[in-house]
Amino acid sequence: MSLIYSFANDYSEGCHPSILENLTVSNYQQFSGYGEDPYTLESSEIIRNKINNSKADVHLIAGGTLTNLLVLGAILKPFESVISAESGHINTHEAGAIEATGHKIETVLTTDGKLSPELILPVLNKFPPYHTVKPKVVYISNSTELGTIYKKNELIKLYEFCLENNLLLYLDGARLASGMAASSNDLTLEDIAKYTDIFYLGATKCGGLIGEALIITHNDLKTDFKYHIKQRGAMLAKGRLLGIQFYSLLKDDLIFKIAHHSNLMAVKLTSAFKDKNFSFLTESHTNQIFPILPNSLINKLQNKFNFFIWQPLNTDKSVIRLITSWATSEKAVDEFINEISDFKL
Repeated sequence: MSLIYSFANDYSEGCHPSILENLTVSNYQQFSGYGEDPYTLESSEIIRNKINNSKADVHLIAGGTLTNLLVLGAILKPFESVISAESGHINTHEAGAIEATGHKIETVLTTDGKLSPELILPVLNKFPPYHTVKPKVVYISNSTELGTIYKKNELIKLYEFCLENNLLLYLDGARLASGMAASSNDLTLEDIAKYTDIFYLGATKCGGLIGEALIITHNDLKTDFKYHIKQRGAMLAKGRLLGIQFYSLLKDDLIFKIAHHSNLMAVKLTSAFKDKNFSFLTESHTNQIFPILPNSLINKLQNKFNFFIWQPLNTDKSVIRLITSWATSEKAVDEFINEISDFKL
């Protein structure tokens, strides 16, 4: 039986039609390379205006893992470490990319994928000094790998804690658009720029072909960053490819509009699970949800849909991860809901 739809990720489709249109319209135009094309310059300026920081540096990078590697490889000294939730992307999905730069990831166990000063503090208490790595960067993501988001007061507390302890705060925004489009979100891009030292806004998982927009607000981190980009092979000659995508997604806030759609599709799935009295691993208002289901139902669903089994709970139940995208149709969601509605507990 052929699968009806894949809920395995939010990058299975190509890209939003407006991107293809702008790529086509500009195809025969000649532009400067390496990020000096008008689309890249304009999209960078749009970002600076949105964060209300005219002095922020903006770099367009091809992918999330590459962005994380660039950032942490550039700002950490050889003896410094990065602190991450155990579920953090740099710890679970990047094949040791950060460790390959010579830096240790110090992980913290969390129930919701989020870090807090209370969770980080024990990692800072090193003894004896000079014999262990020195924590320098706190890595968070919004939304997290578990679909949760940071509230404004949580981010402020975390940022202030980092300032007090001479730490840098880095936010992985691969799914930042979805996080900001969540019904429970109270953060703006300006807030995020103000209460982090460096962060990125991802397009790969929100309607783009490829691309992440890295924003550096901490002055000390700006110096020579382009050298790191070039040395890692991340400076594209055809920078226009990234610039056109971000111009298309940012010009009229399209990225947040389509993120809102992906969230709505996930909310509809969530409501259907709740109607059947199923519980969840975390409370998520973003496009990633983690229902806890009987294995018999999971087996039935796998006949028609693709998704990821997050973790087995016992012999009878497992947590699955469902992800909706900018292109997820309501028809696909309704087909999935029909399958769980017919299931007899």
